[in-house]
Amino acid sequence: MLEAFGPSLWVADGPTVSFLTFPYPTRMAVVPLADGGVWIWSPIALTPELAEEVEAIGPVRHIVSPNKIHHLFLGAWAERWPEAQLHAPPGLAKRKPELHFDEELGDEANPDWAEDLDQTIFRGSLAMEEVVFFHRPSGTAIVCDLVQRHDPSTSTGLKGTIMRLDGLVGPRGSTPREWRASFLRRNPARAARAKLLAWQPERLIIAHGECARTGATPILERALAWI
Repeated sequence: MLEAFGPSLWVADGPTVSFLTFPYPTRMAVVPLADGGVWIWSPIALTPELAEEVEAIGPVRHIVSPNKIHHLFLGAWAERWPEAQLHAPPGLAKRKPELHFDEELGDEANPDWAEDLDQTIFRGSLAMEEVVFFHRPSGTAIVCDLVQRHDPSTSTGLKGTIMRLDGLVGPRGSTPREWRASFLRRNPARAARAKLLAWQPERLIIAHGECARTGATPILERALAWI
């Protein structure tokens, strides 16, 4: 299930899930860290085959949710690897008290992965804040819901039309319109966007839609121009 995306970086696609009745594909990222442990971003549905492939890379030590709506499969991963630390974005620990989180993510990378990954939080939204990561060895930005580039061939009917009007379909990509409107304070988000673009990522991993193996920085500039 794992596919190499860049040096020391894998992705895996999971099942399509329903969010507000809209179909959303799922995707996760796997990073082996300098200390030998494995860092998991936005885990998808866990299967024995996927668990075996992940364990072949190394012991799972960190499981990360990038925003407060990406929690569907955290419990299964935490149960499978109880020794791993579970990291919450702003707002998720309060929303899911049944999950035991070891840390709330901040704007600075955890020392356990700071050699391999940088991060920033898109703040200023009344609805949800998202943690965006940068994988140094592969030059990859790892973005969850802030940038969506859904497949035009599957974005059909009324729901597909709504997603197209939001700019979420096709290679250009953007952020859902209602989420954009919730950023009443734009300056914190602008600071995060500046940090993201300063990384000058070449590759881009997103949770929903087409990733990019080249040209990530201009894609992000266009998709987040609304900020």
